[in-house]
Amino acid sequence: MSEVNLPPDAAFFIILYVRLSNDAYCKDISMKIRSQLDIKRKMGEFIGAFATYGYKKDPKNKNHLVVDEDAAKVVELIFRLRLQGMSNSRIASKLNGMGIASPMEYKRSQGQKYESGFRAMWNAVSVRRVLTNETYLGTLIQHKRGTPNYKVKKEIQYDREDWIVIEENHDPIIEETDFQTVQSLLQRDVRVAPDKESTHLFAGFVYCGDCEHCMTRKAVPSHGKKYYYFICSTYKAHEGCSSHSFSEAKLNRIVFGLVQDQIQLVAEVDHILDYIASLPEHQRSIFNYDAQITKLEAEIERYKNLKLNLYSDMSDGVISREEYMEFRAGYDRKIASCQQSLGKITEERRQAVDNNDRHSGWIEIFRQYRNITELHREVIVNLIERIVIYDSNRIEIVFRYQDELQSALQYIDRFSEILPKESKEA
Repeated sequence: MSEVNLPPDAAFFIILYVRLSNDAYCKDISMKIRSQLDIKRKMGEFIGAFATYGYKKDPKNKNHLVVDEDAAKVVELIFRLRLQGMSNSRIASKLNGMGIASPMEYKRSQGQKYESGFRAMWNAVSVRRVLTNETYLGTLIQHKRGTPNYKVKKEIQYDREDWIVIEENHDPIIEETDFQTVQSLLQRDVRVAPDKESTHLFAGFVYCGDCEHCMTRKAVPSHGKKYYYFICSTYKAHEGCSSHSFSEAKLNRIVFGLVQDQIQLVAEVDHILDYIASLPEHQRSIFNYDAQITKLEAEIERYKNLKLNLYSDMSDGVISREEYMEFRAGYDRKIASCQQSLGKITEERRQAVDNNDRHSGWIEIFRQYRNITELHREVIVNLIERIVIYDSNRIEIVFRYQDELQSALQYIDRFSEILPKESKEA
């Protein structure tokens, strides 16, 4: 066998060629794997190694999540305690005191070789991770982190617009309303006193009517007792505004009365909606939405055609450039007005079609408190958005679901001519 004498640099180029070829092969394989994984994610298939705490992989389909009843009860407890006013750290202490295993320890107890950077015990961070996890709504979110390419080993966090989100992918553990309420609470300035297990009744909900900053609760001792008042936090920090001092006992009485009034109003709206739903189809359809929609769409099309013909009229000398600009602006205004009316009518039609589903939402939230005898934290967080104090004689309560209530009232108003007298008075 004869020897082959290679040029001095030949070995280097051969090695380089082999490496480049391998890189191209690895790149091709990596791209194919990534593509297949993205397809699975977009089809709603779970491809993670471990299911989110509260779920487990379906024994019949490892790419589908099913509720883990034992862990799900803990998730529900965490949300319930947060709604009741307990802080994340207090919730963690309570779970540890009850002997409830942390997500990491729970998975290990199930025989999973699960490793996590978090502690084996519950803490405020792990509780917050549960409270902010949209998986509990039945939403599958994947592609939140990963490596940019096959050469890079370090993971990066992707922007939310790059996440793959599939709603209603599996059974939820937490109701949408409870989840959103908790997200709102997490954004508020809520502190728990060192000697208390949960926050006070109005924590994070009382605001100054002038500077709009949150108001602070202050204890005032008198004759061996403590009386509580709310004062403006800006004033307390000596940064301006005024005290706006307001008795907590007085605030409790006023808010309780206004909450009862709001619950009564929603109950009356609920009763009227029930009556409308019981009407024969031809009476509930006294307003022909489809005809109005067709008419508006025709109007929009007509104005668009007139607008298109304007340029020809200007080119032919029928109208001047100034008239062209004026007519064009006029048609744009008419088109915008018709489109606005079309949007309104379309939404009203949707409400009429979806009317039977109303009890599953905001009305049911109010109905569950119709027999309350006193205020408690869950009533505040579920029914109220904010309480604004202007002075000792004037406060304002902004209730949640105001848009939904206004929409229901507008819907009812369309039937005012056929409603019983007592319903109109309500």
